[in-house]
Amino acid sequence: MTSNKPEQPSDAEAIERARRGDHEAFRILVERYQGRAYRLALRVLRDEEKARDAVQEGFIKVYRSLDRFEGRSSFYTWLYRLVLNLCLDMRRRDRSDREVEWTEERAHPPEEPGGGPLEASGGGPAGELERAEIRARVAAAIDTLPDGQRETLVLREVEGLSYQEIADALGISKGTVMSRLHYARKKVAALLEAEGMV
Repeated sequence: MTSNKPEQPSDAEAIERARRGDHEAFRILVERYQGRAYRLALRVLRDEEKARDAVQEGFIKVYRSLDRFEGRSSFYTWLYRLVLNLCLDMRRRDRSDREVEWTEERAHPPEEPGGGPLEASGGGPAGELERAEIRARVAAAIDTLPDGQRETLVLREVEGLSYQEIADALGISKGTVMSRLHYARKKVAALLEAEGMV
């Protein structure tokens, strides 16, 4: 039995159609990636309105630059880099809030092996309180990192990007990504160990 629902085009097909003026094709790309782009912007900016502005401006820039997209990276990596750069520019203009939010979205849940400090937490209100305290301490530790290391760590551990995607998004080499992650993890682990959490 065949479905009546039309098959969604691939990113490459949607881009090609959007280049020819198909607004519906571009809307598909927006719907496909706006949620992930917004989560990135919100983590960097920690302000819902500014995050929405950054994502909207990012998609406008993408739309205007479709003819220049060469496909060497994925559409999402290209969008990600544009939105990230917009967020970093906005943050540089307003240095009043430098915190990075660390959520459980990418952290290991308690029932998953290798969950680290979250693994020891029990269920119920007491367990949730303990997990909230752990998240706050991890966020505080991450916030002490230099900007480059913090951004790289968040893109890897929270957003789940590959080393190559992070390199593309930040405009750095894969080796630099690996180096930043190594030192960032080492510093965070040392801070958590000092607090008796590791």
